[in-house]
Amino acid sequence: MTTGTALSVLTVLLLAGCGSGGTPDPGPTTPDGTPVAAQPDPRGLLAARVAVAKDQRYVAAYTLTVPGKGPRSVLVSIATDRTWRVDIQGGALGGTADVAIAGRPEGVYQCPINPASSCVKVAAAGKKLPPAIDPRVQYVFVGWLDVLLDRQIPLTVNPAEPLAGTSAPCFAVEPGVTAIAPPIDPGTFCYNDNGILTAAKLPLGQLMLTGEVVAAPSTISLPGPVADDAPLGTATPPPSPPSASVSASAPR
Repeated sequence: MTTGTALSVLTVLLLAGCGSGGTPDPGPTTPDGTPVAAQPDPRGLLAARVAVAKDQRYVAAYTLTVPGKGPRSVLVSIATDRTWRVDIQGGALGGTADVAIAGRPEGVYQCPINPASSCVKVAAAGKKLPPAIDPRVQYVFVGWLDVLLDRQIPLTVNPAEPLAGTSAPCFAVEPGVTAIAPPIDPGTFCYNDNGILTAAKLPLGQLMLTGEVVAAPSTISLPGPVADDAPLGTATPPPSPPSASVSASAPR
């Protein structure tokens, strides 16, 4: 074998040892040589549960505990035709009025309930409500699911300690600091294996699932007729001015 041929063979052997046919890189190891197990991606784990949640159709009751105020009931209905309705006790007028927020193909409606009144279209389908009339609870069950699934949206997701009252896995979510208008509120979200939200801790309060989840209706119905009325605001209305007293001046 000539010197040139020997060098060529040696070069081929060295390249083969360094290429894909060589011993695979074991990756990071502990000091004793044990391979370090890959850590699960919290955002991926949350997204897997949210993907199941997005396919669910159900009726579920929750308790919303608002800081500084008493607990309120929330009833969530996600119908088989993808229409939805969230009834919120104390969702308007500073907690003194109950409202339903409902989503249908023709738009999003606000409907006072207990007693029922007319419904007002307050946004286009799939859009957010104006801030002054927005209780925000409905986004937990509809709009924020797409946010949690979209990897292009900057979010920080970490495992969180289970909230009291639930054994489901919980995840702490923070929107990106560069977001001018954050697409989601920061908070902790807990989903069970069936994709049902069992608890959530948010700036608006803490949600907790109560009772059994039941089958969904085929579609949601509005609790009143649609009218061109003014929607109810979320803030406490200002007190009524005192009635002016009319004093009669004595005739001269």
